[in-house]
Amino acid sequence: MKKMILVGRSECGKTTLRQALKGKEIRYEKTQYVNHYDVVIDTPGEYAETKGLARALALYSYEADVVALLINATEPYSLYPPCITPVANRPCIGVVTQIDDSGADVEQAVSWLELAGCDTIFRVSSYTGEGIWEILDYLKDEGDILPWDKKSEAEKPRNVISTKMM
Repeated sequence: MKKMILVGRSECGKTTLRQALKGKEIRYEKTQYVNHYDVVIDTPGEYAETKGLARALALYSYEADVVALLINATEPYSLYPPCITPVANRPCIGVVTQIDDSGADVEQAVSWLELAGCDTIFRVSSYTGEGIWEILDYLKDEGDILPWDKKSEAEKPRNVISTKMM
């Protein structure tokens, strides 16, 4: 399976997406430092939001096969400048999270990721499972065994133990 680094601002859903991709229960966890999990590198949002720390994301991206730029569908603005993807010498995908939120503007988030330079964009809800299979299928290499055998299993609603809002 291709190794993916998750990049995005705080609370955009990076850690929740990681949990959903692995089939784990959704549990609020604040990412304090760069975490390596099998095929996912989970990064703190502060790295993307702070000029001095952003350089570290470029270095960590060299350990991945794919850079995933995340933006949540309720964002009032994009963190990413236009044409930023050439900075990474890896394929860059876009991931729009929280598409099931009542205030979501999915098409606006998609257009921001397109402007940033992402050609492949996934729309996901880590809670409902929508879009999870497509990301797994994209990352899958020949011979890989996924956490699920079927799309219907991957896209079942997750057991949410805790969120920040609770």
